[in-house]
Amino acid sequence: MGKSVKDVMTSNPCSIDADKPVAYAAEMMKKEDVGIAPIVEGDRLVGTLTDRDIVVRVVADGRDPQQVKVRDVASRDLVTVDPQQGLDEALRLMARHQVRRLPVVEEDGRLVGVVAQADVAEEAKPKKVGALVEEISKN
Repeated sequence: MGKSVKDVMTSNPCSIDADKPVAYAAEMMKKEDVGIAPIVEGDRLVGTLTDRDIVVRVVADGRDPQQVKVRDVASRDLVTVDPQQGLDEALRLMARHQVRRLPVVEEDGRLVGVVAQADVAEEAKPKKVGALVEEISKN
């Protein structure tokens, strides 16, 4: 694969300000039909929030989603990719960390996109995609 991440990523993804309430994030994720959202302070990526994070860290604990801030429940252990990196590197990162989406950030931490397994699959060879899906799906 000769293409880079920037060639296939979704540019300007919907992101959520870290100070917004979780209820706002859930509504935005529903509206956009996404299961993960980048969390930002300004234009800098500071975390990610998944629908699972909302269920496990808010709902299951009986916390009020109107009161809990996104920053308090977002995942901060981030795996990111640079827009200049090749798709092979994005595949390796997805497989190694068992994730289906990677935030794309510039060197200064500015969020510029998201690359998904589906984006890479459209450009990759079927054998490589099959290996990626198998690796990501391992427990």
